[in-house]
Amino acid sequence: MSASIPTVIIGASGYVGGELLRLIAGHPNFELKAAVSDSAAGKAIGEVFGHLATAFDAQTFVAHDDWLNHVAANSDLALFSAAPHGASAAVIANAIEACEKQGISLHVVDSSADFRFARQEQWETVYRAEHGAPQLLDNFICAVPEHLDKCDVAHVGHPGCFATASTLATVPLIQSGLTEAEVFISGVTGSTGSGKTPQAGTHHPERNSNFYAYKPLDHRHAPEVAALAEAASGRATTVHFVPHSGPFARGIHVTLQARAKFPVTDAQLRGVYEDAYADAPFVQVVAGTPRIKNVVASNQCHIGVATDGDTVVVMAAIDNLVKGAAGGAVQWMNRLWDLPETAGLNMPAPGWT
Repeated sequence: MSASIPTVIIGASGYVGGELLRLIAGHPNFELKAAVSDSAAGKAIGEVFGHLATAFDAQTFVAHDDWLNHVAANSDLALFSAAPHGASAAVIANAIEACEKQGISLHVVDSSADFRFARQEQWETVYRAEHGAPQLLDNFICAVPEHLDKCDVAHVGHPGCFATASTLATVPLIQSGLTEAEVFISGVTGSTGSGKTPQAGTHHPERNSNFYAYKPLDHRHAPEVAALAEAASGRATTVHFVPHSGPFARGIHVTLQARAKFPVTDAQLRGVYEDAYADAPFVQVVAGTPRIKNVVASNQCHIGVATDGDTVVVMAAIDNLVKGAAGGAVQWMNRLWDLPETAGLNMPAPGWT
């Protein structure tokens, strides 16, 4: 498909929404029809995101009850949702119903957590709330694009940022059988991972020159990674996860450790990942250790490995707002519309952020 595909972004005034806008501005096939935000309705996109001022001229944000007026009936639609966890599902359900009435053919990619579990009870156990649209769960699948060759449903729930990095690090190892199906993951994230609304954990005087763990062994991404790893590898995997807040704005670095079943060499371990991601345009197995500055603002994931023979270490670095959210969502939307997977995502990292 080479024609322009009408595109709508719901929840477009947050950090993930802003990154979606940036990526859509340079995409050869997706044409923004509506940037949806009740809190920013009527404001120019460039007024809310100064760095996007030249990308969308005088285009303004629109309210939720108005965006459908910007999409022609009986057309196609790429619908991205960056609405908050717990609210996105109901918003998407209403959007799908409205599009069906207008004869609009659409694919949805949700960046929230609302479609990250296949079963309602799984989601409600982890998020301790009632799911907003359980009737849609069978129409969504959750996976990183690198771990699913074919998507046989219409819509995708993109994994979270920590889950994306952790799953990319975990699955080839579990598939290889080199280790027990139990991993210990320590992850560090930038402050943008907490969203645009200021809070104690992202307040600059608290975050700057500081470093601390939060929700150790009790973070919602652990069951998400376990579910993703089992779906991709076919092996039930126990995940022990300790997240940390880093003193930087964007980027994620995870370090996975696992116990080898038998002596493992560096070459053997590296070969597992090179084989697993040989055809993955956004995953590179690097020499030495991956660094956040080499991936920030790109859709890349850099993976490094190490072993002393008995213990295996796998490290992964991504940008939490791109590969872990907006970029991964665009990558999925490319696939849903049979576009080149790399369309609009080939930008390199700037390096010196």
